[in-house]
Order: sequence, then C-alpha cells, then structure tokens
Amino acid sequence: MVTLESSPVTLSTTLPGRTVAIKTAEVRPQVEGIIQERFFTQGAEVKAGQALYQIDPATYRAAFNKAQASYNSASATARRYEALVKSNAISRQVYDDAVSTAEQAKADLDSSKVNLEYANIKAPISGVIGRSLVTEGALVTSGQSSYLTTISQLDPIYVDLSESSRELLKLRRDLQQGRLEAVNDHQAAVTLLLEDGTVYSHEGKLGFSEVTVDNGTGSVTLRATFPNPDRALLPGMFVHAKLQKAVQENAILVPQEAIQHDNKGDAWVYVVAEQNKVERRTVELGDMMQGNWLVAKGLSAGDQVVVEGLQMINAGATVAVTEQTPRAEKEPKAALSMTDPSAR
Repeated sequence: MVTLESSPVTLSTTLPGRTVAIKTAEVRPQVEGIIQERFFTQGAEVKAGQALYQIDPATYRAAFNKAQASYNSASATARRYEALVKSNAISRQVYDDAVSTAEQAKADLDSSKVNLEYANIKAPISGVIGRSLVTEGALVTSGQSSYLTTISQLDPIYVDLSESSRELLKLRRDLQQGRLEAVNDHQAAVTLLLEDGTVYSHEGKLGFSEVTVDNGTGSVTLRATFPNPDRALLPGMFVHAKLQKAVQENAILVPQEAIQHDNKGDAWVYVVAEQNKVERRTVELGDMMQGNWLVAKGLSAGDQVVVEGLQMINAGATVAVTEQTPRAEKEPKAALSMTDPSAR
C-alpha cells in the first residue's frame, strides 16, 4: 500500500494546433504589362520596399513624360497670366481657368508617376518570400485574382490551438472558487511538440483567446506566440502544445496500478481503514500525470491505498501490512499479507 500525501501539482493540457505566419502578403501587380525581370531568390529573406519584379515600363514612362510636358506648359501659362491679371490685361476668369488647367496637369503627372513606380513591383512587408508563380515574359494585369508570390513573416510565429469551452469554464470556476491558483512564473507558458515527436527548443507565450465559441465544434481558439529564429516552424505545420493552466495546491496523486473500474466504468480503489480492514471506495479521477492519477474526489491525504496483491483481497478483509524488499527498477512499496482466512 501507499500512504497518500497532498502536494502542489501544476495542471496542464495538451492541445492540437497549426502554425500560422504572423503576417502574410500576397504580391499582385497594380498595373498591366509584361514581366521583364525577377530580382529575388525564391525562399530567401526580403525587406519591405525591395524590388521583386520589373514590368515593362516603356508605356508608363512615355505617359509620365507627356504628363510632365503638359504640366510644365500649363504651370508656365498660369504664371504668365498671374502678372497679366494683376494689371487687368486679362479677366480673372481666364486666369482662374489657367490655374485649374495647371492643377489638373499636376494631378495627371502624379498619376502617371504612380503607374511608372508600380511597374517596379516591391515587397509590401519583410519576411521569407515563396516561389514565383510567374516567369519573365508573362503578361500580368491590374486586379488579377492570382498572385505572383507570397511573403510570410515567420519570426515570431503563431500557433493556433483549440480548447473546448467546457474545459475553459471548469478552469475559470475552479480559479474563482479558490480550488486552483493561477500559475505565477509561467502563467502563460506553452511548450511545443513537433510532428516528429521532438520538443521545440523555444518556449512560447499564450497571447490571444477568441471571445466566441465555434458553433460547429464547441471550442475556443487559443493563440500562442513562439520565437522562430531558425525558421524551424513553417506555416501549416501540425503540432501539439502543452499549456500550463494552473496549480492545485493540495492535489492527491494515486499510482495507476491502484485504480480499478467496475462494469459501469466507475473508478474505485481498496483503502486500508481502521483495524486494518479493507474497504472499497469510489473515486473521481482527473488527469494522468507521470503514471499517477490525479484524484478529484473520494480520497484525502493520509489514506492508505492498496497497490499490490489486489487479486488476493476483498472488501471487509483484515490485512497486515509488512514491508516488501524493494526491487531495483521500482521504488520501495509495502506488501499485504492476509490474516483473515475468509477473505482468501
């Protein structure tokens, strides 16, 4: 048997999740033309504002030069008319029309300048650029649905997890009623298990929780943020996250081998009560923790639970507890010897 003791236990849960880039940009053209050149290496780091593609700028440069000439002419006319209107050589209406024409020419010049700059497609954000979906010589158009490439910011990276709303409600209730205390040093600490079974080397932090419950699954999305300096985590990877939720100060842990189940699936244990009599006690189990069950109800500190010789005893039997010689691979445990022949 073992004598139960209470001790603080950090409760945690393992949740499935997917990695999500912290920022993603789909690069699309804003003007029409033929791709002349690609300036980036696929899969490399790019900086915001870095040139990615060059669209043939000939048409847009010609339009810019024409708009520049029109603006120069209109602005010169407006300047000449300004002196003439002061001496009443021309009407105010003629001068106002000249000024308006100059302003329209300036707007046309700005528009043509923007189109000329758009012919040089630049990175909207910094990050890792994906493969190019177009090659030199391809015709692209403004407003097309297909993108040219994507850029993703991967450091840090998000991991979106799903937790049932029922479990979240239970945790909040236990915290409010004082049965659990929030974790202090690692209140939002999250560790990650990768697809190949290895533990990710960096610890994450819980940073976001949805305010609504998904109608289809009844779950709430939790978002954790992880450092990703080596780009070991890529968007779309399936992972498991271990979230430390709270600390139960007076937790009771029972060895797995002491737990038995009846035909209804209810858990129970043999407990050595007064006068060394064995009684059967129904228990309510929580989580499994390193080979021990966390007991929510039915046992308390000081109870003596039978862990060996379960096949030789029945409820009501009187037993004598003797020490067992410990085996090398296990911690020392006490054995049971029968003193009541009727219990054999």
